[in-house]
Amino acid sequence: MIGAMSLRDFFVAFILAFSGVALAFTSQDSAAEPSPGWPQWGGPNRDFKAGSTGLAEAWPEEGPPMLWRRPLGEGYSTVVAEDETLYTMYRHSTGEREGQEVVVALDAGSGQTRWEYRYEEPIPEKMNTGFGPGPHSTPLIVGDRLFAVGAIAKLHALDKKTGQLLWSRDLYNEFSLDRIGLKSNRGYASSPIAYKDTLILPLGGIGKAVVALRQADGSVAWKRHDFQLSPSSPVLIEVDGQKQLVLFMAAEIIGLNPDNGDSYWSHPHKTQYDCNISTPVWGEDNLLFMSAAYDSGSRVLELKQANGATSVRELWFNKRMRVHFGPAIRLGDVIYGSSGDFGPAFFMAVDVKTGLLLWRQRGLAKAQIVFADDKFLIVDEDGQVALARPGEKGLDILSKVELLESRAWTAPTVVGTHLYLRDRKSIMALDLAP
Repeated sequence: MIGAMSLRDFFVAFILAFSGVALAFTSQDSAAEPSPGWPQWGGPNRDFKAGSTGLAEAWPEEGPPMLWRRPLGEGYSTVVAEDETLYTMYRHSTGEREGQEVVVALDAGSGQTRWEYRYEEPIPEKMNTGFGPGPHSTPLIVGDRLFAVGAIAKLHALDKKTGQLLWSRDLYNEFSLDRIGLKSNRGYASSPIAYKDTLILPLGGIGKAVVALRQADGSVAWKRHDFQLSPSSPVLIEVDGQKQLVLFMAAEIIGLNPDNGDSYWSHPHKTQYDCNISTPVWGEDNLLFMSAAYDSGSRVLELKQANGATSVRELWFNKRMRVHFGPAIRLGDVIYGSSGDFGPAFFMAVDVKTGLLLWRQRGLAKAQIVFADDKFLIVDEDGQVALARPGEKGLDILSKVELLESRAWTAPTVVGTHLYLRDRKSIMALDLAP
């Protein structure tokens, strides 16, 4: 151990260990990984799975007990959580603060505001706000910092305890982003990801399609490639021992070296509007699932890596399952998700290795899902909240209740036995304990 670090670092680690403080050594002193709890888009592992246990097997007719509920402004940003504090983003659409975006910290037990950071974010004239002005991106907790990106790509690094601004970057103007949100022009939506001491975001454009910024001060660590921007959020995977950054761009999915942006591989995935939104799903068997709406579909790639070179083999593609922007979740060899764009939606199960449609089920509108304690927690766009267990022939709906009042396009958050939900008007906390 002493040979792997300086003598000084060894003694620092020794002292901190005996004082009950955990010290993590990384390749760079300032490097930090996402915190426990629900620190980012998709939860601890960015796969929409929670480690919660002991949840109720069914709910009363009126739904699980409500701990609190309060108004919140516009936005689809999901809720992240750590140490009894919730963080999310919203926008004022009326009143004297109209046009401001807000990063907010709430007390998890009461919903009361702990701090807010506000900034002006006027909507560009050509931006399409037909489905809401945003913000769409989800904040990221890393160490003592909270990173948040607004609808017009203003990035802020805040002290997570106080909300004090540490640094900011106007990505839209500084990187000359021609369009925000592709052809639909609906605003920036990708949620940032942490890697070592950097923050990685897709921006799109020539020479800056993907950018890594240093968490400490926002300076550019690297920027690479010419791909067009997509609303999808990046994921980190490991292919035969090699870390790779996977990004679902406008017309293809790509794998990069997260240290410097070098390209490992790419594979086409076209849609009608150059709009891939959902988050790819990685399996330990080296299978990568991706899905999109807009006259597209789902495909699985098998990735293999040896001596730094990655091979890509497409196992299957079909148009039966089309995940629009909600999560897809893999359990065993089955992918589950809500399929459909702006028409009817079905909850579906697909064999990840063959693409065979195992079943599809009506009864829920387009839905957002998380998996906890061997059950799905489902929120559909009409405001229904359901508890269900996946089966061989369909979902076993254990409970279902209507709780949300406006369009519910935000994925739920589960921490312990508490469920946090929001729509375009309010946010609430529910107790899922028996």
